[in-house]
Amino acid sequence: MNNQGQSNGMPQPGAQMPPNMMNTQQDHGGHELFDAHEVIAGIISMLDQYQMYDQHIQDPELKDIVKRQTDFVTTMYNTIVGSFSTGHDPIVPTQQYKMTQNHTTTYGIKAGAPKKPNQSVQELSDKGLSAYMLGQTKSLATLLAMTALEMTNPVLRRVVADSVPNFIEMSYEIFLYQNKHGYYQVPQLNGQDMTLMLQSYTTVPQQNLPQ
Repeated sequence: MNNQGQSNGMPQPGAQMPPNMMNTQQDHGGHELFDAHEVIAGIISMLDQYQMYDQHIQDPELKDIVKRQTDFVTTMYNTIVGSFSTGHDPIVPTQQYKMTQNHTTTYGIKAGAPKKPNQSVQELSDKGLSAYMLGQTKSLATLLAMTALEMTNPVLRRVVADSVPNFIEMSYEIFLYQNKHGYYQVPQLNGQDMTLMLQSYTTVPQQNLPQ
């Protein structure tokens, strides 16, 4: 049995592991490894699906968003994989995503045709495709935020945490695109209710304010 275990490359109970193997195992916790795999797989899935969306998108503006986000997330992927595989600072540091949409939001609801699932691929539209994109960026923002809280390696923790604002920004860019085209409508409370809600809290006196 001992020879069989050694032939499989498994360390025997009580045996000392080589220093390089110990360092590799100590760079990451077990739970962290599973979470990191989920994050990396999720980013791959986003990039793969963006390629499929691009084949059906009609609006050049949305195509431009797909291209810019794909390029940025590909760099992000390489950065995360680099820090994950080595436990050290990646060759390319975390970047900051810059969107091109302005921050104007149109409020209010307009009546439209009831929504229903597509019956064929031919029914895919920019409205639906941009919604799929928004769902993915929002999901990844949530996943990366939760994952960063479970990281033990300080470099990977920082890289993953620093990537969260970028997915938030990408989500906001897609929302603004959808809102501008009437795909994502934003209801509001009436003026009186909104004022009451906004005035529901007050500040408290505080000493030793941060400089």
